[in-house]
Amino acid sequence: MTNEQPYAIGTPGSKWGATEKAQWLALQTIKRSYQEEVVSKIDALRADFDVEQYGELCYDENSYPLYLVKSRNFDASKATILVTGGVHGYETSGVQGAIRFIETKAQQYSEQFNIVVAPCISPWGYETINRWNANAIDPNRSFYANSPAQESALLMQCIKSLGVEVFAHFDLHETTDTDNSEFRPALAARDAVEQKNWNIPDGFYGVGDTLRPERDFQKAIIQSVEQVTHIAPSDGDGKLIGVTLEQFGVINYACKELGLCAGLTDAVYCTTTEVYPDSPKVDDENCIVAQVAAITGGLDYIIRQ
Repeated sequence: MTNEQPYAIGTPGSKWGATEKAQWLALQTIKRSYQEEVVSKIDALRADFDVEQYGELCYDENSYPLYLVKSRNFDASKATILVTGGVHGYETSGVQGAIRFIETKAQQYSEQFNIVVAPCISPWGYETINRWNANAIDPNRSFYANSPAQESALLMQCIKSLGVEVFAHFDLHETTDTDNSEFRPALAARDAVEQKNWNIPDGFYGVGDTLRPERDFQKAIIQSVEQVTHIAPSDGDGKLIGVTLEQFGVINYACKELGLCAGLTDAVYCTTTEVYPDSPKVDDENCIVAQVAAITGGLDYIIRQ
């Protein structure tokens, strides 16, 4: 299905310039508090984890400190695990799931791994419930050299500065109804390209990397998640979000080529989780628990190897 109604901003067939981006930004409003919902929870972790500020975003009068949470006593003999949340700020369970993993599971797994978590990469997007940053740039298409997105550039610098090889990377996301109602139409208008809406999958699914799909790893994640929530079935064409199914509940993307956060490192194992918070079968808590189950399912698989 193709978007037929013109977006409220811009002229059909013409890419946005500075004027259109300013119009878009003027419509964005603060809807929730990064300080209250995220930073306060990160501060509460300081007794048991190392919490470091790795940068700060400045948009107009608002500034947003960016935090990394690490298990203590890094050991070079252990594999390093990276968890990222909130690359798309509007995807709430990605942020809260990353925090919940630290609160409830990270200590347990730090016996086998060095744990590194960036809970909320796009705090402006979190507060305004947006996919893009304030410059109308998608951070999750901006993980490449000379990135135009501060969010992506600062995280890349941070991970590089750790001086370790990341062995596994879990990037926590959601697919929401607003992907079709707002964000894809906005993308079509911004770039003056046709965007076809797809059926939003009802349930959890995972996205592997075409270059390193690690089929059994992805399967273990699905098996773990389906203990707490339902897995999205494919559509009538055997696809999820327009991509052919690789296995039950899993599709693959070219992560590095597309500038995705999941392509940030050369990790042996990487996955992008996709929770569907708009399903009548789930609530906010279930979505958070599903994110944690994805991480633990993947880590348990690695330990078994």
